[in-house]
Amino acid sequence: MSSIIMLEGNTKYKITLDPGVWIFDDRRIDLTTYFENGQIDKDELNEYTKAVSRQWDREIQEGAIFPPTLKSEKRFEKEKVLTGTFAIPFRDFLNNAEPNVNAESFVILLQESEITIPLETAYEAILGFSKDGKPLLEDGPVHFYFGDGTNKLEPIKNIIKFIVK
Repeated sequence: MSSIIMLEGNTKYKITLDPGVWIFDDRRIDLTTYFENGQIDKDELNEYTKAVSRQWDREIQEGAIFPPTLKSEKRFEKEKVLTGTFAIPFRDFLNNAEPNVNAESFVILLQESEITIPLETAYEAILGFSKDGKPLLEDGPVHFYFGDGTNKLEPIKNIIKFIVK
């Protein structure tokens, strides 16, 4: 089974998806809490401003040196990456492929069948790529979850390719 998935079809560009590198992507989300907490559309500029403000406040209060608390936070983040269950929003990949204006549907090609959904539904989807810190080798390389969580217990597995039609 290949660990790379193609996104192609009625698009301006063909995109190669490699879930093996997403663990380092800042867009990754914790799949264990994503559907319970609800999906919140993030304003990236607002989120960045808040993060910079928090760092600024921390440096004002604790000084510009790295106190021991930052070391333990980094260790916690490293442990979380090694043991977490993660997904990534699919919207950015579709936007990068630039579906043509006449594109209406989205096909998920599986090993033994295919599933067709509206293109708008695909924009809201998320792709699970790790479970308990391990890549999805048996039935992966990704699991397809609808954005509303209707298939959170049984995601679409054994995906070979994505095709925009």
